[in-house]
Amino acid sequence: MDNTNVDRETLRELADEGNETALDRLADLADAAGDLAELSDLLDEGSRHAGLLLTRRAAAAGDLRELQRISDAGCEEAGTELDRLLQAPG
Repeated sequence: MDNTNVDRETLRELADEGNETALDRLADLADAAGDLAELSDLLDEGSRHAGLLLTRRAAAAGDLRELQRISDAGCEEAGTELDRLLQAPG
């Protein structure tokens, strides 16, 4: 089976069964499509990878509120980035 041709429906089924790699792949697809709503949904499902992708985007945009939201959802990296931005001079 060619790994690049796995469809979203199959990935969703696998993720629903607890497959973390499928959940990560869904997050990568959502990130590539710029689908922040799906990334947020995946974060709510417990995807650490989605949290990291959202953290990267929020930190690049300097979005403190989004970093706080992601941190509150359990992504430690978002809390670290939030602290870094809050402590940055000027």
